[in-house]
Amino acid sequence: MGKIDFVTVHNGPISLNVAVAGKGPVILCVHGFPELWYSWRHQIDYFSQRGFTVAALDVRGYGGSAKPEAIAAYTLRNLASDVAAVIDHFGGKVILFGHDWGAPIVWNTSLLYPDKVTAVAGLSVPYVPRGPMSFLDVARATYKDRFFYQLYFQQEGVAEAELEADIAGGLRKAYFAISGDAPLNKWLEPKPAGAKLLDGMTDPKPFPSWMSDKDLQVYVDAFKAGGFRGPLNRYRAQGIDFQEMAEFAGKPISQPACFIGGERDAVRAFIPGMDLYANPGIGCADFRGSDILPGIGHWVQQEAPEKTNAALQRFLDGL
Repeated sequence: MGKIDFVTVHNGPISLNVAVAGKGPVILCVHGFPELWYSWRHQIDYFSQRGFTVAALDVRGYGGSAKPEAIAAYTLRNLASDVAAVIDHFGGKVILFGHDWGAPIVWNTSLLYPDKVTAVAGLSVPYVPRGPMSFLDVARATYKDRFFYQLYFQQEGVAEAELEADIAGGLRKAYFAISGDAPLNKWLEPKPAGAKLLDGMTDPKPFPSWMSDKDLQVYVDAFKAGGFRGPLNRYRAQGIDFQEMAEFAGKPISQPACFIGGERDAVRAFIPGMDLYANPGIGCADFRGSDILPGIGHWVQQEAPEKTNAALQRFLDGL
């Protein structure tokens, strides 16, 4: 990577660590679980050399950003307000890239702060307008009497204890299980309802080449310092989201939008019998297309940086 600077942006009492490189129109990148600004390293390097200012924040609860205790601190409204504060720091208007939980965060920032968002790219999680049931209720019905990681995450302290017992091993197993290198849908492998997240997962040695030992250590150090409560609280706040975002039920994304996903991403199989990537633009009024990358899993911008950057470049060129 080239030179990266770090700035601290404040959203009321919340401090946000933001990596910045380049000069030009601003692209703001928002990561997911369990990651950091660092998961956008390839995009920062690529787009900062092509006439953009590229900023990537540590989402609250992660890395160098504030880590409030309360579940309610991690609603989509609160996280979108963090993104809006970072946007204002960089002049008030940006292009948004979001991956994993970062995708719903940028989709909802586009809804809540439409005048601040020029265009939006979602990676791995397409925009799905709020429906008649929260996703947690859908998951409880779909995964009745069997394990589903988001339901396992609901009980405070349980997943924290499992992941924090061996942070390096837990991250290797989780990153591998939902990557394109693992057996298809290993992440969703049937397990009893009482199982733990890492039960049955493989610790690959060596890890696939898309994440070096040095890369992994960046994540390990951050989670050793900050723990997993904040990141897991994002999953626990979904019931609050369902109430708070009621006014946006069925509302489309109005900005130019695109979607990028991995062909082997388990997200597309979350609902048995349904391909969640089949029509990723259905909730977007100005959808500019999707790229489903062959052989790639969930961590698209890290597993396939060149193809992801090319897809994002095509999207930007069309704006």
